[in-house]
Amino acid sequence: MEGWDPNTKSTLTQIPLLTTKAGPRDGAAWTTRLKEEYKALIAYTQMNKSNDNDWFRISAANSEGTRWTGKCWYVHNLLKYEFDLQFDIPVTYPSTAPELELPQLDGKTQKMYRGGKICLTVHFKPLWAKNSPRFGIAHALCLGLAPWLAAEVPILVDSGMIKHKDDATSTSES
Repeated sequence: MEGWDPNTKSTLTQIPLLTTKAGPRDGAAWTTRLKEEYKALIAYTQMNKSNDNDWFRISAANSEGTRWTGKCWYVHNLLKYEFDLQFDIPVTYPSTAPELELPQLDGKTQKMYRGGKICLTVHFKPLWAKNSPRFGIAHALCLGLAPWLAAEVPILVDSGMIKHKDDATSTSES
């Protein structure tokens, strides 16, 4: 964690680490892991809200907890840009990090793969591998999605690749 800004360090130390090494094919152990995932997500969400830094909502889209959907947003120039968020838990989880997808941004930046999967290979994947199985979904959002949004959304807005929803509606009404 050396070289990280104090804010990131502080945030990361407040997200509970997970202890159960289990993936979707591990039956009862996966259920235990899912409970840990929810506890970490709740802690991270509560921390964000208490710091006035609420920026995502997600929930399991199926009863097995292998498909997740929700919304994430980023505020740039006092305007809120909101995106659909989705991902599947890989069968090799927690050894393999989930691939976070923002389908609305597919093809709008080079730091993205087909289907809107954000590029996390250089910075995040080695960190995940080093900390597996202690990292979970909350850690992927904190150390993967949050910095990606902070780096990419301003560039996408400034280049005109994405427009604020109010700009899009006022243009279509003219």
